[in-house]
Amino acid sequence: MPQASTRKNFHSSNLIRTLSDLALVEAVEPGVAFAEKLGAWLSLDGAITLHAVHASVATTSRSQPGPTGKVTLDEEFAHLRTRLGTLDAPTESTILSSTRRSATSTPRDEPMDLATSYAPYRRYYSAHQREMEASIHPFRVKVRDVLAKTSPTFAKLAALDAVFDSSLGDHERKLFSRVPSLLEKRFEQLHQIHQQALADTPEADNPAPGTTAGAWITRFWQEFQVVLRAELDARLEPTLGLIEALNHEMAQHP
Repeated sequence: MPQASTRKNFHSSNLIRTLSDLALVEAVEPGVAFAEKLGAWLSLDGAITLHAVHASVATTSRSQPGPTGKVTLDEEFAHLRTRLGTLDAPTESTILSSTRRSATSTPRDEPMDLATSYAPYRRYYSAHQREMEASIHPFRVKVRDVLAKTSPTFAKLAALDAVFDSSLGDHERKLFSRVPSLLEKRFEQLHQIHQQALADTPEADNPAPGTTAGAWITRFWQEFQVVLRAELDARLEPTLGLIEALNHEMAQHP
């Protein structure tokens, strides 16, 4: 069975490390049994289906997708990641309409309500999560279709991925839905630090470095982007694993 992912340590997720570095979650202990947690997440129907797929013997004949098909998947993946990872600073107009702007701006230029209320950032982050879900899942299904037509072994890999996708999808969505609330904690932390720094400044006309109105919100926006892109990578990882498995197989058996 080809390897479906290049991740060497489940607990080394970039998203978890990023949230841990911001002190928003506790680092997961390596000793926690992943198989144990996976078993708890899988429903009975999913476990039965997973067992049936694993025990089955596929009868489809091997076919070569060819270099063009392989390159197309690679290019589509790169294009998808670039599009979803392109973020414009949130403004009142983009947040209310939940659309992207072609022109970029900096958080310092935003109305003050964006620097005092987290609600617009929550809506902005949630809009990107919906866009990721709507874009990534169809592409993952497409990659599975290509694998299913490649060889019996890859057909089984595609079937296993479909079971995991179906069985773990709800759990995954619940976990990702917590990220905006975690970022709210960071927003409040930075805001409090900013307010304290202002209070500690003896001369209002000569603020200390880092206490200017835009400094803390600029830092938050930078961290906001890092977290969102880490979530994007986490969502894309299963699909990337399938593509890498296919590329490895084609390189070994051209």
